[in-house]
Amino acid sequence: MQSLTTIAKAKRSDALAIWHRVTLETVLSNGPDLSSRQLAVLMTIYLDNSNQTVKSLSKKLNVTKAVISRALDTLTKYGFVKRASDPRDRRSIIVTRTSGGILYLQHFADIIQSEIKLNNFSSAAA
Repeated sequence: MQSLTTIAKAKRSDALAIWHRVTLETVLSNGPDLSSRQLAVLMTIYLDNSNQTVKSLSKKLNVTKAVISRALDTLTKYGFVKRASDPRDRRSIIVTRTSGGILYLQHFADIIQSEIKLNNFSSAAA
């Protein structure tokens, strides 16, 4: 696989072409078609190992708690996350990972890796 430095030097058109193919692959797959906001919430939950709450996600993503709640409604419907009351503060909602969410993001990462491997970045030096 190309070094991260080489990938980082890819032309904008190469980067957009990769993102287009990744997005298209996810849209054409049998899985859910998540919005960018929903995907950002899901990735934040899975990439940050600390406990997540609606409030912490709201701060990290710089959106309202209502926006996070709507995204979590969809992610919960697909079985990608679970919500539970915080036993220490019943007003706070803790968001936890699920195996379904892990599998979805593993598949998403596999698509990204495949697209990076397919693109030779020959124009990266330009």
